[in-house]
Amino acid sequence: SEKSLMLERIFDYLQYNLSIEAGIVLLILIFLEAILSADNAIALAAIAQGLEDKNLERQALNIGLVVAYVLRITLLLTATWVQQYWQFELIGAAYLLWLVFQHFTSPEEEEGSEHTARYASLWQVIPVIAFTDLAFSLDSVTTAIAVSDTKWLVITGTTIGIITLRFMAGLFIRWLDEYVYLEDAGYITVAFVGLRLLLRVVNEALVPPQWLIITVIAIVLAWGFSKRTDSEVAEDEAITGVGCEKSVIDSEDLIINKEVSTSSTPSTPSPETTNS
Repeated sequence: SEKSLMLERIFDYLQYNLSIEAGIVLLILIFLEAILSADNAIALAAIAQGLEDKNLERQALNIGLVVAYVLRITLLLTATWVQQYWQFELIGAAYLLWLVFQHFTSPEEEEGSEHTARYASLWQVIPVIAFTDLAFSLDSVTTAIAVSDTKWLVITGTTIGIITLRFMAGLFIRWLDEYVYLEDAGYITVAFVGLRLLLRVVNEALVPPQWLIITVIAIVLAWGFSKRTDSEVAEDEAITGVGCEKSVIDSEDLIINKEVSTSSTPSTPSPETTNS
């Protein structure tokens, strides 16, 4: 994946430039995690949003990502062994594609055209979040093999990455309520990841070039942010209208105050009137 190649180049460079501080590498890891994990964050946010309760959504993300963190570390420590079995990638691809299928085939809500999958309880959502993140992590398992001599650094980067992912998922939960197409766009990017894993199982040569994948995902996400919900537009218009009305009232008050001030100022008698 694009994340794998970038991280591999960074650590290959470090092998010949030991003077580079580990902190710089961690900053790069955080930056890459934030930029390249947007599709993961949208998927987790959409899953958590299925609870339809803000407190439960936060709890689901917090607990789900703690479990996901444990699974990520386990995957990193067993990466060499996991890489030997293509069945893991096949299971990950099938799981992600199943999530996409479930999303787009779920009944539409009465109020709109959203396809949000609904969950009965918090504990039903937590494993879905954890295994979805694990499936995304399978896409970059080759990175762990490439940096096997610096596992402590990768684990530290993974720890910070999970925190970054939690922050981004929290933002996307709010944005999912504001933008009409964002949830569908997120699941489309999940489909890309699933298909990429599937192509790697079938034939590595069939995997599209990284620049093409990044470009397509960027276009899909741009489409996701292209239209706001009617309620958000109405709220913005209401706020704008109130602001304009207040400005008009303030202007009228200013004019009235000037007129009152002018009328209440005593006039100075002219010299001719005084002489007479």
